[in-house]
Amino acid sequence: MGQKSYLSMGVITLIIGLMIAVQYQTVKDPIVRDTRDTSQLREDLVKEKELYLSLIREIRSNEEKLEKYETERSQSKEQILKETLNELKTEAGMTEVKGPGIVINIEHVDEALLPGKVVSPISPYLIQRLVNELNQYGANHISIAGQRLINSSVIRDINGQTKVDGYSLDTFPIEVKIAVDNIEAAEKLHNRMQVSSSAEDFFVDNFRLKISDPQTNIIIPAYKDSLKIRHMELAETEKGG
Repeated sequence: MGQKSYLSMGVITLIIGLMIAVQYQTVKDPIVRDTRDTSQLREDLVKEKELYLSLIREIRSNEEKLEKYETERSQSKEQILKETLNELKTEAGMTEVKGPGIVINIEHVDEALLPGKVVSPISPYLIQRLVNELNQYGANHISIAGQRLINSSVIRDINGQTKVDGYSLDTFPIEVKIAVDNIEAAEKLHNRMQVSSSAEDFFVDNFRLKISDPQTNIIIPAYKDSLKIRHMELAETEKGG
């Protein structure tokens, strides 16, 4: 071959090589690009699913917390209502009370000191005077002859007999129980009653007050009768309310 022929074949070979290289690069690039995009889409999809599941779990957790909170709040309201009701019952005298206090026994003066004199029944005035004095000195709860005193209790003379809420005070000694806040208050009440002016009034009517030492566990019984509520009506609610 001549030099011209070698040159022509070289040019042709170069052109063919360039065409093959361009074709190879053209085919190669789309495959790489497509593979990368698909993989990225899959990764993004997996991440979205994980985020979705995480949100679902968080929502369920919050719903459970809210449900638990509502339950606890409902139980808390119920407990508060129960405690309030118990407090009101205690204040109204509808429950038994235990606490520090003293016991006062009202006794007849020794009849040997009063020859030939008939002891008269105790008067409502003396009982009322004693109760007022006890309240003044810090009494929280009082019972007389086993009858609990409440705000609406009535001490009066009925057919010549002194009665507390209808119960006669005709059996001696008459036991008066008083409960206070603490043992210090019981000691203070004891000391004051030792020099009480009520004791003199009782003695004038031939009775004496025998006052116990302060005690740590005085039991005051609950009010025995049902409470009578007067002058109260059901409130009318607005229609549709």
